[in-house]
Amino acid sequence: MRLLVPVDTFGVEPEEGAPAPDRVISGDPRFRTWNVEEAEGGLYSGLWEASPGKWRIEYDEWEFCHILSGRSVISGDDGETRTVAAGDAFVIRPGFKGTWEVLETTRKEYVIKA
Repeated sequence: MRLLVPVDTFGVEPEEGAPAPDRVISGDPRFRTWNVEEAEGGLYSGLWEASPGKWRIEYDEWEFCHILSGRSVISGDDGETRTVAAGDAFVIRPGFKGTWEVLETTRKEYVIKA
């Protein structure tokens, strides 16, 4: 078992995905996810990329995000809206509900604690 794991796409096949059809608001967003760590207790980390589109999000888990490229708008049902771009880092807490809109293909590093 490796104890120092790089977070990159080298040698890791991405999982392809998309939001559930009933959550899509506009566009045809597609995801690619490179999971590099899945640890006991519900801890995950890796890279995620999404193509343009807008969909509903609901978080049951805690997630740290660091945007590597692209531009997205995250809007909460509470009215708070934030545009995120390369270099931005933030935490989404459990219970967050709203929308994620990818304006330019967005890639992020993430750590999720379920």
